[in-house]
Parts: sequence; structure tokens; C-alpha cells
Amino acid sequence: MERPTENRWEDMRRQARRLENELDLKLVSFSKLGTSFRHEGSGNSDTSPLLNSSSSDHMVETMAMEIEQLLMKLTGMNDSMSEFLETSSNTSSAMLHTIQRHRDILQDYTHEFRKTKNNIHTFREREDLLGSVRRDIDAYKNPSGVNNRRMDMYMKEHDHLRNSDRLADEAIDIAMATKENLGQQRNMFKGITSRMNLLANRFPAINNLVQKINLRKRRDSLIIAVVIATCIILILIYWLH
Repeated sequence: MERPTENRWEDMRRQARRLENELDLKLVSFSKLGTSFRHEGSGNSDTSPLLNSSSSDHMVETMAMEIEQLLMKLTGMNDSMSEFLETSSNTSSAMLHTIQRHRDILQDYTHEFRKTKNNIHTFREREDLLGSVRRDIDAYKNPSGVNNRRMDMYMKEHDHLRNSDRLADEAIDIAMATKENLGQQRNMFKGITSRMNLLANRFPAINNLVQKINLRKRRDSLIIAVVIATCIILILIYWLH
């Protein structure tokens, strides 16, 4: 059997007041956290430890999530009360005033929550920035820190020079091996040329073939020289950088 209209209305009002009381307590605690952030920024040693840890940050995030859930529940309850008044035939001016009052309270709580949350976010960003600046200043003032940075720079430069020396040795080895191979090829071409000239003298018909071979030999020699020069230039560029 359906409950009377008055009982349903009173049940919704009680649930709305319960949610408002929970929100009020949560917002008071959340506001204290915001005040603690503000004191931390001004250097108050009594309140700084409260929010100077990851556990405190986790507490802020957890409380913000709980408040958002309560605001959503209170919004849903206000919507249910509004729908009830729209469908009820016994709506009175007192009921309309009541629902308007609950809406105003919800709006005030939402505004207060957003304001506190924005303040906490602002102070957290400021403290992170100031903390980074302080760490840089301390590292600059700390002689051991400066020496460590210089030592790291010297070690990196030493590694760079050692790698450059190794690349230079490899480039020299490649150049020497290439020179040796070119000398062997030159001797081989000289022997071939001598034999071809001998054949050309004996057989004039082969003279044209010898000339073509000589042209191709010059072209191959030019190509090899260009390739070797390009390799040496690339190695030198890499070494200098």
C-alpha cells in the first residue's frame, strides 16, 4: 500500500538534511586543510607537517572525492523533491519554500567546495615551484654538489674525447687499408695494361678494345677515389661533433 504523501515528503526532507549535515562536516574539515596549505606557504612550522607528505595529499584527494559524491547525492535528492512537488496535488507554499531552501544550501556548499579546492590547488602549485627553486639554490650553495656536477661534466668530456680518439684510429686504419688495396689494384692494372699493350702491338684490331678498357679503368678509379673521400669527410664530421 502506498504511503501517504506527507510521509514521503518528510522522508525526503530527512534524507536531504542528513546529506547536508554530512556535507557541512566534510566541508569544515576540507576548509581546515586549505588553511593548513595557506599556513604552510607562509612558513608556519606548526602546520607545515600536516600537508608535507604524500599521505596528506592522499587525504586531500580522498576527502574531495567524498564531498563530490555527497554533492551528487544531495543534487539527486533535490531533483527527486522537485519531481515530487510537480506530480503532487497537495503542493503548498511551505513545500516550495523548503525545496528552494535546500537548493540554496546545495549551491552554497558547491561554491564553498570549489573555492577551497581551487585554493588548495593554487597553494600546492606555488609550493611545488618554490620547493624546486629552493632545491636549485641549495644545490648551487652546496660545494659537494657543485663538485659532483663538475666531475660528471669532466667524465662526460673524457668519454667524448676517448670515443673521438677511437673513431680517429678507425678512420686511419680504414684509410691505410684502402691505400694498400689501391696500390695492389694499381699494380694489377699495370700488369694488365702491359699485356694489353703488347697484344695491341701484335694485333692492331684489339687497339680499340684496349682504349675502352683504359677508359673504364679511369672511371672506376675516379669512383673509388670519390667514395673514399666521402667516407673520410663523414668520419671527420662525426669526430669533430
